[in-house]
Amino acid sequence: MDPARAADPSVPPNPLTHLSLQDRSEMQLQSEADRRSLPGTWTRSSPEHTTILRGGVRRCLQQRCEQTVRILHAKVAQKSYGNEKRFFCPPPCVYLSGPGWRVKPGQDQAHQAGETGPTVCGYMGLDSASGSAAETQKLNFEQQPDSREFGCAKTLYISDADKRKHFRLVLRLVLRGGRELGTFHSRLIKVISKPSQKKQSLKNTDLCISSGSKVSLFNRLRSQTVSTRYLSVEDGAFVASARQWAAFTLHLADGHSAQGDFPPREGYVRYGSLVQLVCTVTGITLPPMIIRKVAKQCALLDVDEPISQLHKCAFQFPGSPPGGGGTYLCLATEKVVQFQASPCPKEANRALLNDSSCWTIIGTESVEFSFSTSLACTLEPVTPVPLISTLELSGGGDVATLELHGENFHAGLKVWFGDVEAETMYRYGVEPAVPGVRGAGRGGLLQRLALAARSHHNPHEPGARRRALLP
Repeated sequence: MDPARAADPSVPPNPLTHLSLQDRSEMQLQSEADRRSLPGTWTRSSPEHTTILRGGVRRCLQQRCEQTVRILHAKVAQKSYGNEKRFFCPPPCVYLSGPGWRVKPGQDQAHQAGETGPTVCGYMGLDSASGSAAETQKLNFEQQPDSREFGCAKTLYISDADKRKHFRLVLRLVLRGGRELGTFHSRLIKVISKPSQKKQSLKNTDLCISSGSKVSLFNRLRSQTVSTRYLSVEDGAFVASARQWAAFTLHLADGHSAQGDFPPREGYVRYGSLVQLVCTVTGITLPPMIIRKVAKQCALLDVDEPISQLHKCAFQFPGSPPGGGGTYLCLATEKVVQFQASPCPKEANRALLNDSSCWTIIGTESVEFSFSTSLACTLEPVTPVPLISTLELSGGGDVATLELHGENFHAGLKVWFGDVEAETMYRYGVEPAVPGVRGAGRGGLLQRLALAARSHHNPHEPGARRRALLP
């Protein structure tokens, strides 16, 4: 932040586009006005309300009060059977980041004397859960060295009584004192009975892993849950962690490319391919490795087929001498090392591995929600958070219009450019269903919500210059 700008609150902050929520009373008035007016009417808050909000917007931009909730989870989940509970692996986790979590609470949220610990707690379950304690797991957030707070749901599972093919995780955040912050949903998770043992066909790509997608790797010795270790990154080094897991972007690598330079290579990853793993948070990479299929603790060197979810695999470092077993990515307690494999005496196209060189691969998803409670005019939950999918800019100058398409919009939302509120039009429509998108199905329609914002020039308003609105 510019020190001069921070020292002078009268100076408008740098341009930043965001959405603000009106308080309940104005939303009610707005909804009544919407019912009386024709669709597609440009609306704007009252001058008094805009003046009040502008002060909060400026403070938020200058003090950086953003709060982000990030949910990280696997793309697929194995169904439990009978009394056997197959806990989701890797376990769903939540990261809270942003300076806004460390903003001191107001007088109405003051801490009790001597009260310590995190200011927020979470409860995670499946979207079909009734909310009882038996169906949700409490998340206790821990402070991380990078100032993020981390929580993990280690004992979630889906039973065989649940006949759905897809579900979502539901995260409920509650502030200290009992105020509900909001309810956040994960992306869709596909339910499978067990890892596919058949050769995957590219005609059915639901379980295939594509280049550029995100994956997690874990190792489980002797099929014991307590022995599970996840490939992760700590202090700039790759580790095998029993607590946290990292998502890695899996690239189809090119042996002739420079380190970290990935030419566009689309397609599904196959065994025998040269791949590279890049940590999605730190950007740290492992050297290019050849991914191999694993069967009965052996690396199969002649298999060329698409990789599937929850398959056992091994990562061989290239450049092994002919006739040798090669070196493979391996874990030793919490360290990540290289293991020298032995050639199989009975089959030339196999290499003998140890348990610590066999990894399970699974695709991962993440979803982020960003907001600032310091701008809230009420104590209502911040969810559902507006999700913007596309932006369309049309026109220019005095007739420039920015159209936002996404989800969770409503007529009470207002768009701001920096500390200047724009005139906003709310539209609701439908468009043809898209396969694999929530709300879409055979013969169905997908909701399309849109907000259109345009610059509103008022020479009497500070910071209302045209160039501050649309760069």
